Amino acid sequence: VCAFKGSTAEIHSTFRYLSTIDDINTRIQKMFWFTAVKDNEPVDLKTEAEYSGRVQYQCENNDCTLRITDLRESDSAEYKFMLITNDPGGKYTGSPGVTLTVTDPQLQVHVRRSNSYSNWTELTCHNNCQLPVQSSYIWYRNGHKLSSEKQYLHLNTFDSADTFYCAVKGYETFPSPTVYAPKLPSVSVSPSGEIVEGSPVTLTCSSDANPAASYTWYKEDVINPLSYQNQHFFSSILPSQSGKYYCTADNDLGQKRSVSRTIDVKYAPKLPSVSVSPSAEIVEGSSVTLTCSSDANPAANYIWYKEDVINPLSYQNQHVFSSILPSDSGKYYCTADNNLGQKRSESRTIDVKCE
Repeated sequence: VCAFKGSTAEIHSTFRYLSTIDDINTRIQKMFWFTAVKDNEPVDLKTEAEYSGRVQYQCENNDCTLRITDLRESDSAEYKFMLITNDPGGKYTGSPGVTLTVTDPQLQVHVRRSNSYSNWTELTCHNNCQLPVQSSYIWYRNGHKLSSEKQYLHLNTFDSADTFYCAVKGYETFPSPTVYAPKLPSVSVSPSGEIVEGSPVTLTCSSDANPAASYTWYKEDVINPLSYQNQHFFSSILPSQSGKYYCTADNDLGQKRSVSRTIDVKYAPKLPSVSVSPSAEIVEGSSVTLTCSSDANPAANYIWYKEDVINPLSYQNQHVFSSILPSDSGKYYCTADNNLGQKRSESRTIDVKCE
């Protein structure tokens, strides 16, 4: 049994006994409740000073109820019922007894939201102890008392910024924790520095909410959710997974969407491609442009080479011959590099025709 300090608790015991033993009518000589034993004898609660004036026995028809008023924390104990009859050895007690816990109110607001076809929400002020008789509840919205004194509070409409809590009348100093919709979620990315292709990455969404929020992860421009946990994991992230990500936090009182967080996956240059303009026959004296391009993040730096020539030709993605000579014929290649790596293109043959 659990009860609030200052309230009344009732503990019940029922019993049966033989009407005759050895042809002798059985008579009940004494019934009482006890918690303590002195000199191997149970001590009647009514004789204990700390229970003086607070204990009543209501016993009839093989039932005996203990009633304790003005409960105190010190009343928390295991209570047992003792029955004494006139037969030899006729002392009987129920074991185990009943454990009484006396405490301050420990309230919780339970939230239940309707289905998607209606918009009501029900709050219940739940307590872990039996309430005093004719107790009333007090509901608070944003710290202000509401008129309802019932255990249930029905909300047809409410603002997601509203907060609610409850208390038991007479125990206003022991309110329930406040319930509220999720606050603006925050998003964190681990590692917090540069994100490199192939590395593990974790997105974490967190929001202050009561009841605790449920989380959903999204990538912008993608309809379907990515996951339904507060963390979203990339075990080996790809460049194609670069983009803007956000999460939502929701409970039965509302939902909030986070600010989007950009994930920029860095990677070494891919195999460079080489193009030659014009693509047709190259004639002596014409203008010719070699172009090198590679997918890279950060953007690649380019260097042009002619095979069998040690020194680079240029340090741009394009190498231009303004008036090409037959001596410029040969095989050309480029390299693309950034701080994550370097790639060399395949060689491209330039064959200059003489006029």
